[in-house]
Amino acid sequence: MSPSSLTDAWGRLHARRPHGIAAALLPYTPAGAIDFAAFERHVARTRDAGLDVAVNMDTGFGDLLAPAERDAVLDATRAALGPGVRFFAGAFALGAADPRDAYRHAIRAIEQRGAVPIVVQCEAMKAMTPNEKAALYADVARGTAQGALAFELSPRFAPHGEIWDDETFERLLDLPQLLGAKHSSLDRALELRRLATRDRVRPSWRVYTGNDLGVDLIAYGSDYLLGLATFAPERFAERDAALAAGDAQFLARNDAIQHLGNVGFREPIPAYKHSAALFLQITGGLASDAIHPRAPRRPAADRVLLHDCALRLGMLDDPDRTWREHVAPHLRSV
Repeated sequence: MSPSSLTDAWGRLHARRPHGIAAALLPYTPAGAIDFAAFERHVARTRDAGLDVAVNMDTGFGDLLAPAERDAVLDATRAALGPGVRFFAGAFALGAADPRDAYRHAIRAIEQRGAVPIVVQCEAMKAMTPNEKAALYADVARGTAQGALAFELSPRFAPHGEIWDDETFERLLDLPQLLGAKHSSLDRALELRRLATRDRVRPSWRVYTGNDLGVDLIAYGSDYLLGLATFAPERFAERDAALAAGDAQFLARNDAIQHLGNVGFREPIPAYKHSAALFLQITGGLASDAIHPRAPRRPAADRVLLHDCALRLGMLDDPDRTWREHVAPHLRSV
């Protein structure tokens, strides 16, 4: 049976408890500095909601940060979570002449803070054959204390990303120190194919959906590592609980989250990080919508759309006041 057939796809649907990881937004001050106090509050909020946290990912501007800034984010995350709480973090080798050494250095910093590394793709990988890519991942993951995750990122999110061919994916399944991968192709059919291959080759491997335009993939067997989850971690946790219980409320909860995802992750996709900051400001999670100075921004009119998303998710205690304070002042008069 073809893994792309509707019969096969629908046959995967079942109640289950997904492993949920939120890729945390890194807030900034209006002056352009990292707002570590706001970041620590948001990390703690995410964990309190019941989700795991991933930092220094695309949502956290990991590719725009200097190595010392990424280390500072790791320290702030550990301070927010306290000792012994697991979190995940991106390991980068962007621009490195030798990506192996760069990855090892990044992983060492991550594991020193008690976190699980996520190997973020680099430009050097694009010229490698499937066998060479697998060898690189094997070398990098072999040195980890408790294993690592990989990250398959569409270049629609960032230029260093790449969607693997099927041979590369299957070779990675053979690496015991790789425990799973985030799949961010935004292609539902391709993710279903990844799941079918995983089931056939290594059922314990975790496929973490990164499809913010298809968040119901958790009902088909994916777990998730989503930037969208940083917008509203409590709503994700409530949705996950409904799926685990086999409660039909999962459908309505998922629809409301997907409405937010469709607004926040429309083209240009990299501007979703500003959508996150706007939404968190509108819903009271952040004082400012400031983001990394080099990151793309959304127009002010997005506040209208995000206010509607927050209403649908039940996240506004006083919608009229929120409109007056966080939407109307930013709109041009017509």
